[in-house]
Amino acid sequence: MLPLPHQYTVSLAAVASGYAAVSSPGLPPLRLAAPADFDGPGDAWSPEHLLLAAVQGCFLLTLRAVAAASKHPFLSITVDTSGTADRNYGRTRFTEIVVCPMVTFPAGTSRETARGIIEKAEQNCLISASLSTPVRIDARIVVEQHASEAVAS
Repeated sequence: MLPLPHQYTVSLAAVASGYAAVSSPGLPPLRLAAPADFDGPGDAWSPEHLLLAAVQGCFLLTLRAVAAASKHPFLSITVDTSGTADRNYGRTRFTEIVVCPMVTFPAGTSRETARGIIEKAEQNCLISASLSTPVRIDARIVVEQHASEAVAS
C-alpha cells in the first residue's frame, strides 16, 4: 500500500437531462442516470447503486486483505447488498445498508476464525467507516468438509 493520504478523482459530463458519463483516469466510463424510483430510466448505474457497490466492493477487498494477513484465505464469496432510502430528519437518505456475504472457507477453518476475519473486515472497511448510515453485515459462513463438500451456517 502506498503511504497515506491517497487522492481520487472522478469526472462527470452531462447535459440538462438524460444520461451522464462518469469517468476516472485509466478506468472504463460508466453511464449514470437516476433510478426508476426517482423517475429515471432504470437502465443505468445510479448514485444509489454505486454507493451500495462501493460498500460491498470495499468489504470484499478488505476481507481479502484481512484473510491474507491472518493466513486464512477464503475460497469464494458472493455478496448481496441492499439499502433502504427513506425520509429521515427531513431529508431523503439511506437509513440502513445491509451487506449479506456468503463466504466459503477451506476445510479445517474454524467457524470462530472465519467469523473473526469477517468481523475485522467489517470494522476496517474504509467506505463503511466513512458513512453516517448504519452498515450491517449479515454473513453466512460456509466451511468445506472435503475438497468438494461444504457445510453452511
